[in-house]
Amino acid sequence: MKTSCLTRRRFVGQLLLSSGVCATFPEIISSSVLGAAKPSNKITIGFVGTGRQCIYANIPGFLREKDAQCVAVCDVDLWRMEFAKKSIEDYYAKNTQSGEFKGCATFRDWRELINRRDIDVVMISTPDHWHVPMAISAINAGKDVACEKPLTRNIAEGRKLSNLVKEKNRMFRTDSEFRSSKSFHKAAQIARNGKIGKLQKITVGLPKDDTLPPQLAMSVPSELDYDMWLGPAPEVPYTEKRVHPRNDARGRPGWICIRDYADGMLANWGAHLNDIALWGTDLEHTGPIEIDAKAKYPPKENLWNVFLEITANFLFANGLQLICKTEKPYIKFEGTEGWIQVTYPNQIDVSNDDLLSWQPSNSDVSLPFKYSEKRDFLDAVKSRKQPLYDCETGHRVNSLSHLALASAEVGRKIKWDPVREVVIGDDEANAILKPKPMRPPWSI
Repeated sequence: MKTSCLTRRRFVGQLLLSSGVCATFPEIISSSVLGAAKPSNKITIGFVGTGRQCIYANIPGFLREKDAQCVAVCDVDLWRMEFAKKSIEDYYAKNTQSGEFKGCATFRDWRELINRRDIDVVMISTPDHWHVPMAISAINAGKDVACEKPLTRNIAEGRKLSNLVKEKNRMFRTDSEFRSSKSFHKAAQIARNGKIGKLQKITVGLPKDDTLPPQLAMSVPSELDYDMWLGPAPEVPYTEKRVHPRNDARGRPGWICIRDYADGMLANWGAHLNDIALWGTDLEHTGPIEIDAKAKYPPKENLWNVFLEITANFLFANGLQLICKTEKPYIKFEGTEGWIQVTYPNQIDVSNDDLLSWQPSNSDVSLPFKYSEKRDFLDAVKSRKQPLYDCETGHRVNSLSHLALASAEVGRKIKWDPVREVVIGDDEANAILKPKPMRPPWSI
């Protein structure tokens, strides 16, 4: 594999000014320069956020695709960033005659990465509170975007993001792999085709989050740009359990259980399972009309303070009932003539064994299937047709979480207008749903 110094490629001159290094890359030219239709092109990818999800799912997922090239990583944690860079370069080195490869650039500031002209696609794998500000910036910079779920922290920013994707005609994928699971795909397709009769109820089970008491403030580690990690979130003292384990690519981060940065398992696992629920009912681009939820929270002073348990009931205009509750991760479709349940990761139970062998005919709805969410996204970038789990669906799925939390907070059922996206006749609930102020200069 031939390589050339970046200084020989005029369209990345700004990179050298910002990083002060000369990286080596395969002889590829980005599709944003030559046009995505060229068959020899590789889609160039930059990763923002290199925590455990990026290291063990997102980077390997793109490395496996022959028409993708991972060219840059960015993280506020220097150790994590270097770990990601090494994983990419080690992979590509195996395919060179010399056994060496030094072609992955690094950035501490995500804005420098998204402004690089030779990057087509940005993969966002940051804490949830950064998703939308970064995605909006990347779209405005002319990039296609894959963004980790859950997509949003509030309904207003989800609407703004989805509208911008349409306005700019960018390809956007909400990054969940569940549509590429044969078990969940089969359940959605059976429900969508009425093979269990008229669909009446869907039940989604969610795992439980832990909690943690208050923690003492700690000195910020030298490898971490903590102010940038906080970004739009409130300014608070650093403690390791707030952020992520030091020098550890596998440990579960603490921020996932803190309401300043995340919304708990209804948003987290709900982004997987509620997407399958809406996919199996053709309700991906709308929302419920009534929401009634109850949640149990840990003591307010705890550091990890997302809900411990929740039961949320959603009613849709067609009479369908969706129930989400803390239990174990599964989804169950129930109709007038039977039911099908998938328990994570791939256990299928059915009311009638004939359902297991059913396949759609030409007259049935055949839901698209891709073997991975990364393949789905790359195909979208090439075809300029939105991927299976598009931005609007990610927004609508995540809205379920925001609505349930609002209902639980006001302590009553709320009525929702899914077209105007407002609570009907309830000023208190609408006030809860309003975006919280962001720290300057990160407001959107």
